[in-house]
Amino acid sequence: MKIHFIAIGGSAMHNLAIALHNKGYDVTGSDDTIHDPSKSRLEKRGLLPKEFGWFPEKITQHLDVIILGMHAKKDNPELLQAQDMGLKIYSYPEFLYEQSKDKTRVVIGGSHGKTTITSMILHVLAYNDRAVDYMVGAQLEGFETMVHLTKENEFIVLEGDEYLSSPIDMRPKFHLYKPNIALLSGIAWDHINVFPTFDGYIEQFRIFTDSLTNGGIMVYNEEDKILKEVVESSEHTIKKYSYSTPLHTIENGITLIDTPDGQMPLEIFGDHNLQNLAGAKWICQHMGIDEEDFYEAIASFKGASKRLEKIAENKQTVIFKDFAHSPSKVQATTEAVKKQYAQKDLIACLELHTYSSLNAEFLGEYKGALDKADKAVVFYSPHAVKIKQLDAVTKEQIAHAFDRDDLIIYTDPEDFKAFIFSLDLNNKAIILMSSGNYGGLDFEEVKSLT
Repeated sequence: MKIHFIAIGGSAMHNLAIALHNKGYDVTGSDDTIHDPSKSRLEKRGLLPKEFGWFPEKITQHLDVIILGMHAKKDNPELLQAQDMGLKIYSYPEFLYEQSKDKTRVVIGGSHGKTTITSMILHVLAYNDRAVDYMVGAQLEGFETMVHLTKENEFIVLEGDEYLSSPIDMRPKFHLYKPNIALLSGIAWDHINVFPTFDGYIEQFRIFTDSLTNGGIMVYNEEDKILKEVVESSEHTIKKYSYSTPLHTIENGITLIDTPDGQMPLEIFGDHNLQNLAGAKWICQHMGIDEEDFYEAIASFKGASKRLEKIAENKQTVIFKDFAHSPSKVQATTEAVKKQYAQKDLIACLELHTYSSLNAEFLGEYKGALDKADKAVVFYSPHAVKIKQLDAVTKEQIAHAFDRDDLIIYTDPEDFKAFIFSLDLNNKAIILMSSGNYGGLDFEEVKSLT
C-alpha cells in the first residue's frame, strides 16, 4: 500500500508514518517545516521529505491513501490536488480506525489524565509481556514510537483526544474510534476556540459514550459529577464501571497505596494520579490482567513524559516540570505537590501559552487554580497573544482572574529567568507548569540549581 502524509512532521503524524513504514507500507510525506525530534526520527528511517513545502506533483493516481494532518490548511495545494483526483483522504483517527476495525479497541478519553492513563496501561501490559497495538500522546520510556500497528495483535489501546480530526473533518477524534472498551477520566472545559460553550463541550462526551459498540464497557471517574451524570444518564446498551481515589497514605514524601497484600509504595503521587491508576486498573482487568499482576507492574511506573516530571532534587529542594496548562490540570498538579511536600514552601509557576489560556473570556476559569501555592507566579508573552490574534490581555485581568492579591506576573522571559535563579531554595518545592518553555527557559540550566 502506498500512503502519502500531508503534514508528516507533527508529533502524532510522524509517529503514525513510522509505524506504517515499520509495518511494510510505502510511505511518503510533505510539510512546510519539521523540527526535532520529528525531523531526526523521520530522517533515520528515510522518510524525511527531501525539501520542505507543498508539491502537488507528489499526488498521483499511484497513491492508495492520503492521510491529512491538522497542520495543513483547507487550501493546501496537495490536498486540493488529491480532492480533484478523487483520492481516498483519511484523517489521522479515521485511518487508525481502519487499521483496527477487526481488533478490540480500547479508548482512553477525558479532559485530563488520558496520556498518563494510557501510559500506565501500556506499562502494565509490557511488564506482563502482553503485546498490543497502541497510540499514545507522549514518548514512553522503553517504547520506540508513540504508535505501534500490527496485523496479529488482538487489542489496540488508543488515547482518545476530543480535538478536531482534520482541517476538512470537524468531528472530535475520539468520536471515530467506536470503542469496545472505553474510559473517561473527567470533563473540564477546554479548546474554547472549537467549543465556545461548556454545554457544547460536554455534548462531545455524550456522543463518545454513545459511540461505544453495543454491549461495550465504559469505565469512568465517579468523583467527577458532570462526567458521572453524562455516563449514568446514557441509555446506550453498555456496561458501566466507576472508579474513585483509592485509599492511600503519604510518609516521608512517598505515597503508599492500599492493596489486598498491604500497603505498596508508588513512584507517582497526587489524587489525580491515584484516580488515573484506579481507572487503569479497571481497564487492565478487562484486558485480562489480574489485580495482583497489575499492582506488581504499576509499582515501577514513573509517569508519562512531561507529566509531573521531577527534574531535580536534593535534601532541601525539589523541582518539577509539568505539562499542565488548563485550569483543572493546574489545580490538580498544584494541590498534589503541596500535599506530597506539605513541610516545604510551594512555588507554583504557570505559563499561559495555549489559545484557551490566553483568551480573556476564558481566564476566569483559573480562579482558585493556584490557591495551594505559597507563592504563585504567572508568565505570559504579549507577543504570543498577538500571534494567536487574540485581544490583548492585561496583568490586571490575570490578577483578577486568579483572585490572588499576591500573584506575581511576568511578561519578559529574562525577568522570569532572573526570578527563578534568584530564589532562596531552602525548604522549597517548585513546579514549572507549561506546554511551552517560558520564552526560552533552559530546563537543563534549572536542574543545576540543586
